[in-house]
Amino acid sequence: MQKSFQVGAKTFVLDRSKAEAAFAAKKVINGRETMTFNLLPLKYQWAYDLYRTMKANHWEPEDVPMGKDIEQWRDDKALSDAERWIIRMGIGYFSAAEGIVGDNVQHVVRELVTAPELKLVLGRHAHEENIHADSLLYMISSLGINPHECEAMFEDVPTIVRKNEFVTRISKDLRRDIDLTLSENKRLLAKNIFVFGQCMEGTQFYGLFGMILSLYRQNKFPGIGSMFRYTLRDESNHIEVFRNLFMDLVEENRDIWTADFKEELRQTMAEAVQLEKDFIRDCLPVNAVGLSLEDFLTYIDFIADRRLEGCGLATLTGGTVKNPLPWLAEMMDIKKEQNFFEGRVTEYQKASSLNQANDDDL
Repeated sequence: MQKSFQVGAKTFVLDRSKAEAAFAAKKVINGRETMTFNLLPLKYQWAYDLYRTMKANHWEPEDVPMGKDIEQWRDDKALSDAERWIIRMGIGYFSAAEGIVGDNVQHVVRELVTAPELKLVLGRHAHEENIHADSLLYMISSLGINPHECEAMFEDVPTIVRKNEFVTRISKDLRRDIDLTLSENKRLLAKNIFVFGQCMEGTQFYGLFGMILSLYRQNKFPGIGSMFRYTLRDESNHIEVFRNLFMDLVEENRDIWTADFKEELRQTMAEAVQLEKDFIRDCLPVNAVGLSLEDFLTYIDFIADRRLEGCGLATLTGGTVKNPLPWLAEMMDIKKEQNFFEGRVTEYQKASSLNQANDDDL
């Protein structure tokens, strides 16, 4: 079907069939290559919807007051050595881990997908990782922590080294010219998206999230706790971006969705869980914030099972593990995130977003 437009003495003919063919050629990978970055018509509506949600939730670290945190940090009697260690560990680990995620999003995944709306949401994802990294620099400078101590954690703490090696080796596998028409390379990309979305951000971040928010729950470090709340809300969206991207990639490339590949992903999650549990046992003084070590480790199993189920994979535990920490569920469960963030975070949301949220609650 063609449509003509008369502009003065000139006639312009627009060919709808060509436009429809271009739309049909939109794919997660191996799609139509174009430099125009034309979002319309949208094929992956979820990507645009999540982009708008993420944009509406924008926040800036400097808007969060750190006065109380600084006061507590400087008071020798206000905190135990274990509580100070938790803060150092949380700030130190995430100050680099957020950068690892953002670099992979920007320089691996976003480079390989072809649909413009996917590039759009991934660009926002990478931008939010920059905000998270910036927030951690803000925490470090506010408390006066030596930044070299943070870097040393990535060099000298064995369980952190192993966690980082786990994700960086998977990222490095794709940092080369790669033929994505080959099934083995499609699997590499799918695995990368699964690892960074479900294993790292979706599971391995939750040990320290739980510890920091345990302190926050006890009225310690309100500024740091608030920034971790904002970060956690962002991470929930990131997990969903990568989950949807993974599912669409698999749907469009059924040749990779074999029993062997499914089991490979399950075993990859099992490795991620073990690394996180080793890290918790080694570095996090769980009892210092009134938690049971076994309950905390079980919570990691619970989270990992949820991530697997969300990607259409069998759980590691058979689905029998119940959430042992109800208060953490209220803080961390994606479905309850909106209620958890009814506080100051709403100040960062645009009015249109808040109105929609209110409509959704009815």
